[in-house]
Amino acid sequence: MTYNHERALELLRIGSGRADATFRDGQEEAIRHIVEGRGRLLVVQKTGWGKSFVYFIANKLLRESGSGPALLISPLLALMRNQVEAARRMGLRAEAIHSENPTDHARIETAFLNNDVDILLITPERFANQRFSTQVLAPVAGQISLLVIDEAHCISDWGHDFRPHYRLLERIVRTLPPNLRLLATTATANDRVMDDLMAVLGPKLDISRGDLNRQSLTLQTISLPSQAERLAWLAEKLTTLDGHGIIYTLTVRDANQVADWLKSRGINVEAYTGDTGDRREALEQALLKNEVKALVGTTALGMGYDKPDLAFVIHYQAPGSVVHYYQQVGRAGRALDTAYGVLLSGDEETDITNWFIESAFPTRREVAEVIAELEAEPSGLSVPAILSRVNISKGRVDKTIDLLALESPAPIAKDGSKWQLTAANLSESFWQRAERLTALRRDEQQQMQEYVGLPFGEHMGFLIKALDGDASAVCPPGLPSLSAKVDPALVLEAVAFLRRTSLPIDPRKKWPDGGMPHYAVKGPIAPGNQAQPGKALCIWGDAGWGGLVRQGKYHDRHFADDLVAACVKMIQEWNPQPAPNWVTCVPSLRHPDLVPNFAKRLATALGLPFHTVLEKTDNRPEQKTMANSTQQARNIDGSLALNGQPVPPGPVLLVDDMVDSRWTLTVSAWLLRKIGSGEVWPMALSQTGHDE
Repeated sequence: MTYNHERALELLRIGSGRADATFRDGQEEAIRHIVEGRGRLLVVQKTGWGKSFVYFIANKLLRESGSGPALLISPLLALMRNQVEAARRMGLRAEAIHSENPTDHARIETAFLNNDVDILLITPERFANQRFSTQVLAPVAGQISLLVIDEAHCISDWGHDFRPHYRLLERIVRTLPPNLRLLATTATANDRVMDDLMAVLGPKLDISRGDLNRQSLTLQTISLPSQAERLAWLAEKLTTLDGHGIIYTLTVRDANQVADWLKSRGINVEAYTGDTGDRREALEQALLKNEVKALVGTTALGMGYDKPDLAFVIHYQAPGSVVHYYQQVGRAGRALDTAYGVLLSGDEETDITNWFIESAFPTRREVAEVIAELEAEPSGLSVPAILSRVNISKGRVDKTIDLLALESPAPIAKDGSKWQLTAANLSESFWQRAERLTALRRDEQQQMQEYVGLPFGEHMGFLIKALDGDASAVCPPGLPSLSAKVDPALVLEAVAFLRRTSLPIDPRKKWPDGGMPHYAVKGPIAPGNQAQPGKALCIWGDAGWGGLVRQGKYHDRHFADDLVAACVKMIQEWNPQPAPNWVTCVPSLRHPDLVPNFAKRLATALGLPFHTVLEKTDNRPEQKTMANSTQQARNIDGSLALNGQPVPPGPVLLVDDMVDSRWTLTVSAWLLRKIGSGEVWPMALSQTGHDE
């Protein structure tokens, strides 16, 4: 096909909304390469360079010449929404199929089959879905003119702990017709990733690689070990920083907590996480329109979010790798002369990134146990059935099944809702890859800590070198460094805020799969026998009260009076109705006096009577040693009973020190309600953070 420069430039100006727009270095060459069918192309260009213009303009030119539609594999919903809007601005009929628009799937698939869609955006999971592949892709496979793999580094660098289904692309790409136009794009590919991509997407893969330097970005790192210090720093700086931006956290809970703190200081921010649900699009638009000062987000707000005038990106903790950091901080300053990228480093970040590294792959024991159970059931097992047989968390079982099913050949396969063994054995190369990538992530984690320790002015050069780019053109920062000092009074207020927060304990409404044989119950829990919604003071070991709870349980063997006072305040603010008129507690054979002593003091402080009415009938392993909800339920089954003492009428406050699976509280409430107590209000000092 002949390339039309004038039309391509016209499309660029339509898409960008700028009548004077011109192509950046390498953009037009990449478009021409695709349109003329010169072979597979990998474009490695920094965030903001305009990679999406390459595939949208190429797609439009191909469609105008009579070629078939394009297929774009894209990893994140925020990215998809932006891409669909950008494509439609250029006059393309763009559609996306993802988990948040299921009612549109049938309409979009029909339009795609009828050649009424110019470009279809799908997730890697959808691309790998057998029904989609056979019923939607197969009939039009010969007409597809362009396959785009966006964020192609997911194939290699961190595909396993991000999107395992990206690995399927390697298999699928091998089967594609050699003349099919294929474009892969990424902003973050070092030499190691480039080698992997060439192996997967090759053998004949042309590469367009640009400059990684971001002159508009002033990068800085500040070590503030405690969360209270970082909260105080954010509250102070966000009132003086110009413009609007993003604050990244490593966990959903931190995103919510940081957002709540900043709101309490009168700063207009919102949390954006994987749990944000159908509010995501509205929040993205709010930041685009400068209606909020910042979004406090996890990586759910990441690749592809397009606000060129972001004035700052601040990290609440250090990510696990330079690749992640460069991707995220690169959101800032794309259409500004100057912008800040500030990384606040804290004590907890290493524990969090360790967890991500350690949970990326199943262990040999976990794989062996899952395979052994499948071997014992030739007809197969569902995930709930597997969980009832193995002491492995649901997340770990899901991870094990996902990765085993993506092997080639795969040792397991799905038949309906059940997983079965195949004739294939798991290759030793699976473990070699797991060990290699785990070691690699350890190296990246250490490299990120080196970045944290750099003096002001050396950060951009370090990032570029770490990504195997040319750092010779790096200029001094365009903005002055921000002060690392925090106001001590504001730190104290942040500590008080961290200690004010409480967490909900949601009541369980049904028994585990298979029921509780000792108690002879299964299915739904009758509403009159359920616990009421409860409260926990903190997360175990967190920056508020968590440290004092841990000290009381394992060091002092006695919970401090400060915790009693904090719980009194929490209960007063909670104000459960009808109000409890007596207090009891969950019994323990392992620490028989710890919780009763605390519960008695709490009852006295509340002016309520305390009654011991529950007993532990036999010693079971600690709940924390049970890895999934079904095992935790079985561990409680039959181990709690009423002790024969009169159960007072009326609502009761049920006290425990730790809540994990909620089964202990569920069974305790069930026993109390059955014997005639009033509403049962559970209260715990801390959540473990492990509840599935």
